[in-house]
Amino acid sequence: MSDALKTDILDVLRSIPVPDGGEDVVTRGMVSEIFVADRKAFFSLSVAASEAERFEGFRQEAERRVTEIEGIDTAMIALTAERKGAGIAARPAPAARPQPTAPQPRHHPRPRPGGAAMPAPPAPPRPVRPDIPGIRRIIAVASGKGGVGKSTTAVNLALAFSALGMKVGLLDADIYGPSVPRLLHLSGKPETRNGRTMVPLEAYGLKAMSMGFLVEEETPMIWRGPMVMSALTQMLREVDWGELDMLVVDMPPGTGDAQLTMAQSVPLAGAVIVSTPQDLALIDARKGLAMFRKVEVPVLGIVENMSYFVAPDTGRRYDIFGHGGAKAEAERLGVPFLGEVPLEMAIRESSDAGCPVVAGEPDGPHAQVYRDIAARVLASIEGVSASVAQAPTIVFE
Repeated sequence: MSDALKTDILDVLRSIPVPDGGEDVVTRGMVSEIFVADRKAFFSLSVAASEAERFEGFRQEAERRVTEIEGIDTAMIALTAERKGAGIAARPAPAARPQPTAPQPRHHPRPRPGGAAMPAPPAPPRPVRPDIPGIRRIIAVASGKGGVGKSTTAVNLALAFSALGMKVGLLDADIYGPSVPRLLHLSGKPETRNGRTMVPLEAYGLKAMSMGFLVEEETPMIWRGPMVMSALTQMLREVDWGELDMLVVDMPPGTGDAQLTMAQSVPLAGAVIVSTPQDLALIDARKGLAMFRKVEVPVLGIVENMSYFVAPDTGRRYDIFGHGGAKAEAERLGVPFLGEVPLEMAIRESSDAGCPVVAGEPDGPHAQVYRDIAARVLASIEGVSASVAQAPTIVFE
């Protein structure tokens, strides 16, 4: 990106009055690092969570004005309370050191008449994760490490939900290495409505959105946490998904900013963990599972990918990466085992060709594997919903 474009964007931002009447957002260090690729500008504005609604109009006006700059066709700006902008304006004053305070008395249950203890104070409320209008359920397909076939699983799982009669969308949340454009043989830029809302691309009955539609395949995404979170938020909430029964999110590998953003910003119905049978992959799968549990997202189950190989000439089965490790891990951790996907050339070839096996060979045995997994995922979601609905209510009299 040229320094001139960056300067033009900052000049525009300086010229827009802020809703709280203070100094401009650049001077106050509210602007993140700015990234421009293919005539599209991406950055975020750091505001307090309590001010987000008031600054929404400012954000929209900033998007409109930035797109009027010569050399920029589209601007994606998000509000985030995660981190101040770095290196753009004067640094904010360092926070004052916390002063020591006197130890607070511990509260013990007070005895009630008759010897019964007063109930403990209620637990703090869980964070509110606002729904996305029109989307009934959102599930994440995740893995603790790369190279386990997570994206292939996510795409075929989405197609399997569609084959079961559902309206399905697919969000490629892997900002650094988007795979969905190639897996679905999609290219081109999404259209926008009102200069803001993006229209997802479609293939095989799926509505799809990916960072790979917005930048060229060879363009490296050298982004830090706030930019990743901003892009994900916009691809979730500023896309015309329409009415969907299910949105499948292909998560990036690991347990970083993208996973936390998804888990904390939208009401996930649950997460599907993809692993291969060997111990090293299972170690990382445990980390992913633990992360979702920590942020109170139900784990719907584990899929064992590349589970076994059947030689086409002899029919003999080979457990190249071991076998049954993911199933044993699911039993040990008390989560459903969703099924085994074989190491099969047809799955790899169809994925590389942009025609996933569930779409290209819907009546074949491999498509049936994914449909069975999709059915088990739905059953797991229903089981989670039932357990929540039947949870007892404790009443103190």
